[in-house]
Amino acid sequence: MTGLGAVFRPQLAPERLRAVARVADEVGLEELWLWEDCFREGGISTAAAALAWTERVRVGVGLLPVPLRNVAVTAMEAATLHRMFPGRPVLGVGHGVQDWMGQVGARAESPLTLLREHLVALRELLRGGRVTSTGRYVRLDDVALDWPPGQPVEVLAGATGPRSLRLAGEAADGTVLTANTPPDGVRRARRLIDEGRAASGRTEAHRVVVYLLAATGSGGAERLRNELVAEGVGAVPDLGVAGDAQAVADAVRRLAEAGADTVILQPTGDEPDPEGFVRFAAERVRPLVA
Repeated sequence: MTGLGAVFRPQLAPERLRAVARVADEVGLEELWLWEDCFREGGISTAAAALAWTERVRVGVGLLPVPLRNVAVTAMEAATLHRMFPGRPVLGVGHGVQDWMGQVGARAESPLTLLREHLVALRELLRGGRVTSTGRYVRLDDVALDWPPGQPVEVLAGATGPRSLRLAGEAADGTVLTANTPPDGVRRARRLIDEGRAASGRTEAHRVVVYLLAATGSGGAERLRNELVAEGVGAVPDLGVAGDAQAVADAVRRLAEAGADTVILQPTGDEPDPEGFVRFAAERVRPLVA
């Protein structure tokens, strides 16, 4: 069955999260995803709060920009969440928006090398391993977590370009694709991810999570069109969906047929009813998605 979730976008003030998270839990939403967009809201802090306010919903963070973090801190925070809320956190890491990384003096000369080194060390630390690394960016001397997760956990990587997608297949447990990825883009991404998996001898399952920009209700089509244009992708076919539950479910199905395991509905930045959007996803779209 295709997984389904929704995004709490950081255009909303942090104090709005509690109500949205509680609705997500009440209506049985599978996954509520959060973003760490500069310079809005912290990914780990919001995830911890959402997990504490809820009992069942999985909480994803997509993505944590690796240039902002020492990998040991990423591992400590991830392990803490996984031990306090077993089976419910979902953490993804990625390059970060390079302009934002430049604003804070953290832009890497080789983002791909940094992400590779971060993924390798992070996954090993979360497995309970002891890591010594003398990489270009990740340098650890006999580091191990005192409190690693009590069970295996997945580490996802955000990727868009061919080299990053191959790296995700090689070094991550899953991949997060942006809402600018149409079904054909998901197919291409799957092929590149599988190339990376084959090159590294990976045979275990690799989850692909795709955001789908969605709008419903009065003015939904206009809100969707305005956001796509603002993102510079207004002319790209098969991006986003506006309409009723059946229209959204059909768009989810197209992404699933292209290779998505989980589709996360992404409201427009000006969504007027975030709680209602979560209810719409769980109560009206979910029953229509196989």
